Amino acid sequence: MSLDNHSALIEQLKPLLMEPNFQEIFQQLTTDESNSTRFLLKMELNRLASPCTRIIDLRDKSELPCTEVMLGQQRHFLDEPAKHSLLEAMSLYRNQYTLGVYEYVLTAHQQRKQKLRQGTQTDSFESEPFMVPGVVLGSYFNRAEERMNYSIRIAVSQPGRPEMPGITVDLSIGGARIRLAANHPFDLDKPLKVKLLELSEEYYYPDLQLGVDYQIVDSQTNGEFIWLRLRRIGGTDALGEMLGNLIRGYKLRYKLDVNDVLVTASGLGFERHYLPHLPHLPLYLNQQTQSISHMLLSRDNQQIVHYFQDENDISQLPAMLTPARLSALLNHPENPDYGLFFSFTYNAQGALYFYSATLAELKAKGLMSLFLGFASTKPSWRIFKLIPDKIYHAKGYRRATLPGDEAKYSPLVEQQLALFSHMLQLIDLTNEDERATYKAWQDDSNANALKAFGQQRLTAHQIKSVSMQFSERRQEARFAFKTLVNVSQGGIKATGITLDISGRGMQLTLDNPAEFVANKPLMISLPKLQTIAGKTQLDNLPYRLVRTRKNGVTLHLAAVMGHTPHVGVEFLNKLIAHNKQKLEQLTENNSEVKELADGLKNILLRELHSVPYFVEKTTKSAQVACLGVGTQRDDISDIFAAGTSDALQYNLAPLLKDGFFKREILEPIRQMKPQQDMDFIEVFIQLTRQSRGQIHLKCILASDVGDEKAKVMFISQSKMAGRFIALRIYRGATEKPDISYLRRELEYINVHANHRAKQLEEQLWRIIGVGELLDITQEVELRYPALHQKST
Repeated sequence: MSLDNHSALIEQLKPLLMEPNFQEIFQQLTTDESNSTRFLLKMELNRLASPCTRIIDLRDKSELPCTEVMLGQQRHFLDEPAKHSLLEAMSLYRNQYTLGVYEYVLTAHQQRKQKLRQGTQTDSFESEPFMVPGVVLGSYFNRAEERMNYSIRIAVSQPGRPEMPGITVDLSIGGARIRLAANHPFDLDKPLKVKLLELSEEYYYPDLQLGVDYQIVDSQTNGEFIWLRLRRIGGTDALGEMLGNLIRGYKLRYKLDVNDVLVTASGLGFERHYLPHLPHLPLYLNQQTQSISHMLLSRDNQQIVHYFQDENDISQLPAMLTPARLSALLNHPENPDYGLFFSFTYNAQGALYFYSATLAELKAKGLMSLFLGFASTKPSWRIFKLIPDKIYHAKGYRRATLPGDEAKYSPLVEQQLALFSHMLQLIDLTNEDERATYKAWQDDSNANALKAFGQQRLTAHQIKSVSMQFSERRQEARFAFKTLVNVSQGGIKATGITLDISGRGMQLTLDNPAEFVANKPLMISLPKLQTIAGKTQLDNLPYRLVRTRKNGVTLHLAAVMGHTPHVGVEFLNKLIAHNKQKLEQLTENNSEVKELADGLKNILLRELHSVPYFVEKTTKSAQVACLGVGTQRDDISDIFAAGTSDALQYNLAPLLKDGFFKREILEPIRQMKPQQDMDFIEVFIQLTRQSRGQIHLKCILASDVGDEKAKVMFISQSKMAGRFIALRIYRGATEKPDISYLRRELEYINVHANHRAKQLEEQLWRIIGVGELLDITQEVELRYPALHQKST
């Protein structure tokens, strides 16, 4: 079994290897792994952390001058880049020279030499502009307590065995790491009594004079020394308090290790750039009712929510995701047909009726051609992918990143989160440009056969909306509410329907796209509400355009506040106040809802089924800064990791080379505003395997492949040669970074490694764009009846 799929998890665990509570952290982060995988992971981590006796001598291997570097009794000869690699690697292993450090330095040296042989002596961006690192998202962990690189003399003993001198390598309240001579007389299966000699000279505690009992957690040895990881099992509370005061008092004089906090803070910073643009709708399955009870709203996924609202603002989503369909989906994890949904609506006498079917149902009933051909002619035609993931409650829910952080939310929120058995992501795969390809499925059957797919109409809300908390979000609560609205700006006029309202703003969808400008007021009228407004005139109300979505169809408006009261604001505030019990509230502002939203968000980020990417500006232009990856493998990042020797390194050159990055990603992002939804392009990929396990990727923009016949041929040839993959590449502009969200982590890092805190903050400020890579292969192959008929 290979551990290649767990490189992100291994990278995360490295900074915690020497911790007394490492076993607990390891168990928590590998809850959903098999015992054999856990065993292999632990073996690999122990191998990387084992002390190394090998000497690194680059004097005859480097074109640069080498100087002597002493590590303990070992003499190494390194050039400047190798010295930098050594310091970088040793910070991950508690400043110990381990096998992981040795391998890291040699690999970095070999890669540098290879670049030189290729004649590229420029910086890494210019030589490999599309080789990008991965940043781990959604995995929050912390040390149980702060540990200080603190060396003092100790005396160690066991009953019936002589006392032996040694030193501490680091020290915490509940544990220590010590070094003894390798020829010690002790039984490592029994506790040790440790006297902290230098502390007992300075502080008088009976515990210090008599010695403190420690349990041995782990041991590593070379020919000369043995290093023991210890957990304190004896000593009084007063001793613990004294050690805590000591560590706090010496923080500024001794180095605290902050690698674990830095890894997590990086993930937090990048997730805040991505989550406002999350285009998919996370849903949470209540294991008691076996139904969807909560949904998590981002700024960009509310179009999915609004699609399922009927004329009374009641969400008909639960009527599509029936218990029978959810059960079939969870019982057939290997069959993607149960997760592909097709939907359209029918308006009859002012009432909205929803029709939906899964691909599995259409195949079973022989109605695939009829449904796809008929439904794709409707303006309301949609394709959704539903992907379920089991929730592993043992991992916990709360982000606890600093020593001493509370690991749980309030009891009520913990109780709510414990009720969810699965998180499901509803992904809108609809591509309006491909509607015509589905029409080709049309057959001559009677459309009345589709009545079997009519959804049962729901008359009450069944799913609670929880909004993710962003610093830039609207201050007021928003409520789902539909009413007719007329909009004008100069000679441009349009009609539409509100989707939601608040006291000072509203979101509305127009019957037809309109090109309103943002720097002039829009005048709106609410004719249907005029009948209940009495003498209040609800016309020519000034609003400003905050942002547009869906190519000018969806507008976000905010009231233009002047010196006199705004009639629209006064009326809507009264309307909301008098109907608060009847209106569905989309956002709330109390602490329990914030905690619940945070917990649901953390569960989501563990199981992303797309790969976020981040674009940063550089001194010359811009580049992809990194990919967002999880601790579990995913097929998309896997294909770009093939051929790279480093963990968490991805080669995007097959996708982005030959001007593709600038033309298709960077320039569109520069034309967008942060308030706009992400848009997307589609790419067809032919993956062929070559000798020695290497793969070759041929990536072509779908629109460049040619007509429908050419696309069918490309897909068929790709399958014959190896594999066909279709990617949807989302792209959008980012807001300024939400630094306040990771302020505590940055302040902590700043105290102990201020240059690293500054580097992270500067990088987050450089991010100008965000997007994601989404696998849409199944849906793309379904577009072409000719392809489907060939395969059956």
